Amino acid sequence: MDSVDVLVIGSGPAGVQAARAAAEQGLTALVLERRSAVGVPVRCGEMMPSVSEIKDMFPAYSGSDELFSVPDGLVVRKVNSIRLVDPKQKVREFPFTGYTTDRDRFDRYHMDMAVEAGAELKLGTAFEGYTGRTARTSAGEIGFKVLIGADGPGSAVAKAAGLPANANPYPAVSAQAKGDFGDAIQMFFGRIAPGAYGWIMPKNGTANVGVGFSPAFSHGSLKEYMDRFCEMHGLELLTPMKGKYVPSEGPISKTVADGVLLAGDAAGMVMPVNGGGIPEAMMTGRMAGLAAARNVKEGKALELYEEEWRSVLWKPLHIAANNKKLADTFAFRSDRSTALCMSILGTRRMGKLIRCKHLLP
Repeated sequence: MDSVDVLVIGSGPAGVQAARAAAEQGLTALVLERRSAVGVPVRCGEMMPSVSEIKDMFPAYSGSDELFSVPDGLVVRKVNSIRLVDPKQKVREFPFTGYTTDRDRFDRYHMDMAVEAGAELKLGTAFEGYTGRTARTSAGEIGFKVLIGADGPGSAVAKAAGLPANANPYPAVSAQAKGDFGDAIQMFFGRIAPGAYGWIMPKNGTANVGVGFSPAFSHGSLKEYMDRFCEMHGLELLTPMKGKYVPSEGPISKTVADGVLLAGDAAGMVMPVNGGGIPEAMMTGRMAGLAAARNVKEGKALELYEEEWRSVLWKPLHIAANNKKLADTFAFRSDRSTALCMSILGTRRMGKLIRCKHLLP
């Protein structure tokens, strides 16, 4: 039976950073990915905030410059603002810097960095459960000292470890569309995407477009909402629609079990107000990898991982979750209430909402 120090399930941003961090500390790290390639299919908006925006949202994290810097080749298009469109088509726009990327290339780049650090990758291999310190996979048993679940909101690792599941994940769908859409991120609110929003993330000659919705407010299928969104904006899709579930209520209550850590979407590390999760996945993945290394090399408790991510992410994500609850209670009941709440908040406070800040003062 093969055996490694750290076994990581999932090759997304959280899993890759966990494996890289562990390998950089001299541990043997293996990433299992059930699909046949890293980064596909693309099931997100493909937008990354700039390093300065991430620092503003998560000021307690000290490694942003190193973790989030990428080669220019991964920047498909720089964006300089977010444009919010209410159900009455009134536009509110505020500065916000970041870039869109090709998520498949983004993930492969970071996987290559992890492999360069010494991690290994095994594709087409599904995690099926574990007993003690032995994982069962579609390719046989693998021993481990620490198991890191970075396998998304329906985490099989979380289920096997008896850790909480993500509550009330929202369905979302995205695709690539043809056209030039400028340099602003566009977010559309109202019945077009009840309880969430539709988006247009500009690229070069194309855009990543999509919708998400809250099951509590929706009346129809995800495809029906996406079809209406595309019709409303005259979007010509270049790729098939791809769907996923997005955690919507912030981090789960417990992310550590005996020999097990959860990171990224598996741990609910998503900004509830906007669905963004790549920065949090990368941060918690790296924290998990370093916590695993300290456990294996020094005998440090894995529970220190939970203390660390809480010190960095809990406050902004908790604020965002509370703001999302307020929106669900007062704003998302109808187009009229959505437009009214957006008008009351105004551009400045809507910007604070998107950035996971307190709305007042």
